[in-house]
Amino acid sequence: MIDGLDPLIHAPKRLAAMAILANSTTASFKFLKEHLNLQDSDLSKQMSALESAGYLTASKAGHGRGGSTTFRITAAGKRAYGAHRSALRALLDGAPEPDDVALLRRKAQVDPTKTAHHRGI
Repeated sequence: MIDGLDPLIHAPKRLAAMAILANSTTASFKFLKEHLNLQDSDLSKQMSALESAGYLTASKAGHGRGGSTTFRITAAGKRAYGAHRSALRALLDGAPEPDDVALLRRKAQVDPTKTAHHRGI
């Protein structure tokens, strides 16, 4: 049932970053940091993982405090993100509806009068 989910993308912070990048030409470090509400070190770690997988590229301009980093999703990143979305959608579409969940819970409940303890076994 979880076939097709990409564990690298599935992490919430990376999934949110990929969603932004998949829907934009580029995104700056500052933009991602503000929109994802992450600390510099955490965002760097998440983006490095995605870059190492070949899902995005990072372009640096300038040095020090005046420098900036811009990210762009790669073709491989677009494919991986699309496949992950499709797998996630299939998983969610195949999940039981709330009424089905209630029925499953009722079926799973054990009647205490039918347990071995109550029958004197």
